[in-house]
Order: sequence, then structure tokens, then C-alpha cells
Amino acid sequence: MLSPNQLLKKYFGYETFRPQQEEIIEKILSAADALVLMPTGGGKSLCFQIPALLLPGTAIVVSPLISLMKDQVDALRGNGISSAFYNSSQSFEEQQAILNACHHGEIKLLYISPEKLLSDTEIITKTCKISLFAIDEAHCVSAWGHDFRPEYTQMGFLRERYPNIPFIALTATADKLTRRDIIKQLKLKKPQVFITSFDRKNLSLEVKIGVKPKEKINEIIAFIQQRKNQSGIIYCLSRKKCEEAYEALQNNGINAMFYHAGMDAAARSSVQERFINDDLQVVCATIAFGMGIDKSNVRWVIHYNLPKNIEGYYQEIGRAGRDGLPSETILYYNYADLQLLNKFAGEGNMAEVNLEKLKRMQQYAEADSCRRKILLNYFSESPDQNCGNCDVCRDPRQHFDGTVTVQKALSAAARTGEKEGLSMLVDILRGSKRQEIISAGYDKIKTHGAGAEIPAFDWQRYLMQMLNLGILEMAYDENFALKITPSGKDILFGKKKIELTVLNSIKPIEKAQRNRQPKIVSDYEALFNHLRKVRRIFAEDENVPAYVIFSDATLDEMVREKPSTAEELLSISGVGEHKLFKYGDAFLNVIQGFSSSHDTKSTYQETLKMLRQNISIEEIAAIRNLAETTVYSHIAQLYLSGQVDSLSKYVNEDEINSVKEAVKIVGDTKIMKPIFEHLKETVPYHKIRMALAVLEKRG
Repeated sequence: MLSPNQLLKKYFGYETFRPQQEEIIEKILSAADALVLMPTGGGKSLCFQIPALLLPGTAIVVSPLISLMKDQVDALRGNGISSAFYNSSQSFEEQQAILNACHHGEIKLLYISPEKLLSDTEIITKTCKISLFAIDEAHCVSAWGHDFRPEYTQMGFLRERYPNIPFIALTATADKLTRRDIIKQLKLKKPQVFITSFDRKNLSLEVKIGVKPKEKINEIIAFIQQRKNQSGIIYCLSRKKCEEAYEALQNNGINAMFYHAGMDAAARSSVQERFINDDLQVVCATIAFGMGIDKSNVRWVIHYNLPKNIEGYYQEIGRAGRDGLPSETILYYNYADLQLLNKFAGEGNMAEVNLEKLKRMQQYAEADSCRRKILLNYFSESPDQNCGNCDVCRDPRQHFDGTVTVQKALSAAARTGEKEGLSMLVDILRGSKRQEIISAGYDKIKTHGAGAEIPAFDWQRYLMQMLNLGILEMAYDENFALKITPSGKDILFGKKKIELTVLNSIKPIEKAQRNRQPKIVSDYEALFNHLRKVRRIFAEDENVPAYVIFSDATLDEMVREKPSTAEELLSISGVGEHKLFKYGDAFLNVIQGFSSSHDTKSTYQETLKMLRQNISIEEIAAIRNLAETTVYSHIAQLYLSGQVDSLSKYVNEDEINSVKEAVKIVGDTKIMKPIFEHLKETVPYHKIRMALAVLEKRG
């Protein structure tokens, strides 16, 4: 049986796991439960897809949207993994065929909606040998979450009914309260909670405040026109705004469409399909659009209006840059949005919670400290450094030593038993004598009036900074009391100092420039576009989204590395064995054809020049921003072309003979992996590459 690492490369084309993925997989393989919090694009799916390949039977994956199921199944099949979805859009005969395939062990992953799983539990569990249950978008189970779905709450019985089957619940966004609720509602058994970093470093963050409506749409049009080949989403607060934005874009020659709940299902599905298949550049949408989008090459997300909470905002911007390439996010915000959202939040059973979450969203938009720190602190992650990739970091605000100010506020919180909210703490610090303070005895505590010299509005802003910096956190389920975090306690007890931002008015945003000089297409862009065209041909032929063939990140690495052999192509992240055999020749032909016409042999000459200067392989790789395997591949090619006399310093005769014998058994192959495995992993890949070059030259 292959190991998790071998399956990762064979089917998904990656050499190494991301942080915590391997540990999560081991936990599931040991039949234990897990709750996984991992940002969009962070690799959540692999945490149950790899165990599904290793365990006997079929993994049941609960997913909330039919479109999301289809995309995930397309991607798995594209990697050579047997999978299917089972939902109400299929005929009875189609459903029976899928269940029969599961019964015969022909399907490793079965995607199903919670409603369908609940209604067809008996037939599914009788027909399938279930290997594991994966509950995707698990925040939907919690009324504290931002996308509550009542049907999710009924799935707790599954854990009781199938006590020996591992459960994994996964979400990209869940605060502490929502995490506790997920565990409770799904009745998970002593689950290990895995929280990977929520930091999406490839996303730039920008907020534009107070831009007038006409200027806003002009800025957006100019922004899109400068990014003609990039897909993006514009989130709007209302259906009317979606259609207005769409009309303005369309009038300026931008390939856009709108999407909202007022459209019929067929129209919405058509928009989504066209966007996923790169037939639409831009979608102007309400938040109804997005959860089902598994498109990896969304390059930007614009919020036309302020979102109603940070969880939703974080998930929406997370739809950009899922492939890891640099992507942009812009949030437009004005007080008209805030008034409307306050009205919406104040209605319904959870008005208090919704209003408080809106307030936190407002604080983020108005923040004058690193925005990424604020986002990460909201999810209980406390980075030490500013990100350098948000508008505040790029245009730094002034700071001062705020340790004493912070200590006063923290002392007030501590002396009230950490059970009071923001307004009460401000009044205590200001020395208010109102009845509630006297009745509680807060006029007698040491910090009463300790901050009387600071205006009430400024104290509010300082407390907001403290929330954003992770010094305080807000307990929604304890009447919004402010709690001191471990980081806050270090400051309170003098173990560390803290800087606050100098309070000032928010500067108006300058209007974007509308005109730009025509851009000269670089060699990089030319080859990238050639590869995109090849990818598009395969995608249309197989009726799948382009990113199912290869992601933009994989194409990007192909352009930078310019692999010339099947073995080199296999070393590209995202190229597994199945895709190598299926698409390899077509992509190699394009790269080789482009290379011959653009004199990219210079890349080998650059490696040769550095070798002659006695620079080590490791240093060459670091200096040239290449993988070491690529440098070794260059050396092998230089040897075959006679520019390097000998490879004896890289591979000895015993190793060459071992590879020669292995080739006799596994056959003459362009792929080194069968040789590597036959030799029981005793000869490293780069030595195999060198040995093959020596054998080729010897004939």
C-alpha cells in the first residue's frame, strides 16, 4: 500500500504536505474524530481525500451545494480518483447506479447534501461500506456561525449511530463559540481541534472609505480594465446594486453578469458555470454567490459595500487566490452601508449578536493598524509582525508607546471580573458617576477615573485597537463582556510593552487614474497565455473547468521552470502521474516550441557559468530561485550536450549499475518514481537522474 506522501504526489502532484495536513490524516486513519479549521485554499479537502484512498470502503462527504459537489468530483476524477455525487438533481436510475458502484468498492468518495443524507440514510449505509464521514462547511451547523443551515443540526445522530467510523468536520471560518457548537451539535467524540494559520499571505487587503458612488464605479471599471485576463467577483449588498454595477461594467465593454437570489435557479446556474469555465470575467453578486465556487484562479474580490460580519468577509475574500498566487481584495465602505446593515442586524432573534459582529466589521474597516493582524486576531491567532501587504502597512500610521493606556483599560476589565462590555469600561475609566456604576461599586475600584483625561470617543477607539491587536477578546455569549487574552495579561503585568496607533482622522482616498500606457507582453506572459490556451482545449473537450486540468499556480511554475522532459514536468507542483500521462506531451510541446524560439537555453548556460565558479548546487538553487532538482536536471542536460565532462562527483558506479538493473526490470521509463521505488528509496532522485544521463550517453 502506498504511503500518504506517495499518494499525495501520485494523484495530486505535490511533493510535501502543508502544515498539519499529515497529522490530521494520521488522526483520521486512527479512527479518531477531528475538527479542522483551515483557510479557503489551505488544503482542507486533502485531509479527508487521502484517508479515503487508504481506508477500505467509501468516504461520505457532506457538502451543502450541488455545484460544489460537481466541481470537487470533477477535480478528483481529473486526478484519476474514483468519486461521485449523489443528490436530488439525478434520476432514480442514476442514483441506483452510483450506489451499486459504491457497493462493489468502485467509488472512494461520495459527495452528498445533508438533506439527501438524512432522507436516504438507510439505503446509503446498507449499500456502502463507509470508511469515514467528512462534514464540509461545518460552520453551517451553528446558529452562532455566519451561514446557519438548520438541516446540518440534524446530523448529530450519525456520530451515535456509527460509533466506530471516524468523523472529520471542516470549516474555513469559525470563532471559538462556533467551534464549541460544531463539536456539540455533531456529537464528535473527544475530537482533536486542528487550527492552521488563517493567514492568506498572497491576498492584499485594502479598504477605501467614503468614496462617492460615481467615483467608486469609475475606480472599479479602471481597476478591471487594467486586469483584462483576470477573473474577479464584486460583492454587493442588494440585488439592485448587483444589477447597477453589472450594467455599468457592461456599458464599458467588460464581460460581466449579475447573480442574486431573485433569479431563477437555471439563470443562476448558468452564470456560475460560465464564470467557473472562464466564459465570464466578472460576476456582480450578493453573498448568495460563492460557497459553491471552487475556482482556483479568481485574482481579485471587491466588496462594493461593507459586509455584515468578519466571518463572511473573510470567507468571501478567501475566494481569491486559492491557487496561492498574488491576488487583490478591496473593500468600499461608507456610513450609508452601516446604517442599512444596522437596520438588518437589529431584526430577528439574534439581533444583539449580529449587531456586535457588525460593529467588529466596522472596526476592521476603520482600523489604522495592520488589517491582517485584525483578521487573524478575530480568529484567535496573534501574529507578532505587521503583514506589509495591506493598505495600512503600505501607508503606515504613526504609533506611540501605549503600554500605560492599555494597562489602565486592562486593569479596569480585571477589577470588574472581566464581565463588563466596552461602554461600561469607558465610563469607569472616565470616572462616570452614573447609577449603574455606583450600584456595582465600580466607583470604588482603583481604576475609576484613571483615564479621565482621554475623551470617551478616543477611549472607544483605543479599546477597539486592543480588540484588533488581540489584547482583549469579546465574549458574545456573555453579554459581550471584554476578556483579557494571554497576550493582554503579559502587558498588564509588565512583561511586555505595546504600541498603539495615534488617533487621527481617516484620509480620503484619491481617485484612481483611468488611463494607462499599453502594456508590452513579456516572454513570461506570452508562454503563460500559450499554456492557458492548451489548458482551455482540454477543459472544453472534457467539459470541466480549466483549473481542473491544471491550476494557474501549476502553469506559473511551468513557465518559470520550463521543464523539457516528462521527469522534469512531474517535479512541477500539481502534476501527478495521471495528469502527466494524460496531458504531459501537449504541455511539453508548447514549452519546448516556445523555448526554441526564445533562446531559453541560456538558463542552462547560467547554471554552467555558476558551476564553473564553484558555487554549490544549494546556492545555485537559492540564487536562481529554482528547485535543487531543476539544477541537477540542468547539469544532466549539460552533460548530455558535452558541456560537462563528468558526473562522477554526483553519482558513483555502484549507483549507476543499480539504476541500470532497475531499468531492466521496470522498463525504460521517463518517470523516475518506479526506479526509486524498485530501489527501495535507497538512491535519491537526483542521483537517478544523473545515472540515467550517464547510461543514455554510454548507449
